[in-house]
Amino acid sequence: MRLEEIKSPGLAHTSYYLSDQGKALVIDPKRDIGDYLKLAREDCASIDLVFETHRNEDYVVGSSELKAETGAEICHSKETDFKYGDHNLSDGEDFKLGNLKIEALYTPGHTFDSMCYVLYDWRNREDPLMVFTGDTMFIGDVGRTDLPGEKYWEELSGKLYDSLHEKVLPLGDHVIVHPAHTAGSICGSRISDREWSTIGYEKKTNTQLTMTREEFIEDRLNNFMHRPPYFRRMEEWNLRGAPLLSTVPKVKMLNPVDFENMYNMEGTIVLDTREPDSFAASHIPGSINIWLGGATYFTGLVIDYDQRILLVLEKKEDAKTAVDYLHRIGYDDILGYLCVGLKAWRNAGRPTTSHGSIHAPELKEKLENNEVHILDVREAHEWESGHIEGSQNIYVGHLQQEMSKVPREKPIVVHCGWGGRGGIGASILKRNGFENVYNLLGGMHAWRRFGYDVVLSN
Repeated sequence: MRLEEIKSPGLAHTSYYLSDQGKALVIDPKRDIGDYLKLAREDCASIDLVFETHRNEDYVVGSSELKAETGAEICHSKETDFKYGDHNLSDGEDFKLGNLKIEALYTPGHTFDSMCYVLYDWRNREDPLMVFTGDTMFIGDVGRTDLPGEKYWEELSGKLYDSLHEKVLPLGDHVIVHPAHTAGSICGSRISDREWSTIGYEKKTNTQLTMTREEFIEDRLNNFMHRPPYFRRMEEWNLRGAPLLSTVPKVKMLNPVDFENMYNMEGTIVLDTREPDSFAASHIPGSINIWLGGATYFTGLVIDYDQRILLVLEKKEDAKTAVDYLHRIGYDDILGYLCVGLKAWRNAGRPTTSHGSIHAPELKEKLENNEVHILDVREAHEWESGHIEGSQNIYVGHLQQEMSKVPREKPIVVHCGWGGRGGIGASILKRNGFENVYNLLGGMHAWRRFGYDVVLSN
């Protein structure tokens, strides 16, 4: 038996490849399927099955890609009227994979169609070996229950409690837990940074599992989390099936002349994936800055799907990574990337602009002289846990909609935890006509390291 975890950076998503005796399956695949095909070639195995734990909201599932490439059978819950796939699963159905058995476990709560998959190894005994919990249970946390809508929030919270206590936990303390997300995912608010656990350990350490049913429901109803706008497209595509990547136009390598021609076309936006300090020093006017590692999530918060994307990269070797990241959340209209980056643009005499960067000691001095306005673009719970006195809090994902709330009388210092989201915020302000904009280098991490005061929110 071989089990491999395949990570999707930025989304904190984990998919799984499992093989035994020349047969393989994939659970919750990402859209770019090269990793699974490579593993199958190494094992001389055929990928025969694809299991989805639910209609995913935060990324484009790659099931149809795998079916097109390998002929694999797509399996998901019968509780949703999927427009693609082969097998609509009922509770208790099982499948054979070499010497392994996989049992489908219906566990509604995160969504009405949530499934877990229990793995048995017949060569040893009939006790379950591990469970793939999807978004039902994470390490240190459980799935959010608000995504299907406020109308169903309380009902799904109760269903999740029942699924956990009647289906998952009784599998046995020894059972290994493999969730669909790790720390940093938008699908859970308290996910541990541990990546391995068992049901027994979770019962001892996961506070969500020690509550009464009433306490659990109340906790879920008070678990307010951001719902990114791009989730709507993910839900739609993961219901009817996403376009195959083979039908998506190839991303072109562009020289400055061709890049500028496309840049001047209506409905086109430049996404610059360099680090925030590089972007601040020099960038193409009107660009949005999202560092490469953040492009697979934050793009979905600040760029509309009807905009065509041009890429500026730190180095041309980043092109495949950037395109894969964007495809994973449904951005398929990518016109091309500037080769050899901003250097080629500058050397061709094309216009550039910049915005400021500021260190924590400089900011403290300017605050003492009342010279700047501070815009904190972290999430509300981060701001409440400690912020710079007098700062304004607008989450970076809401900034474009709440631009009118930002004063223009003073220079704006944007900050987040370390500088990445601050860079996004600064680029949004600059794009919208704010001239005196600065990004706090090192963000709140740097501010705290200097021992400067922070304010806790009530």
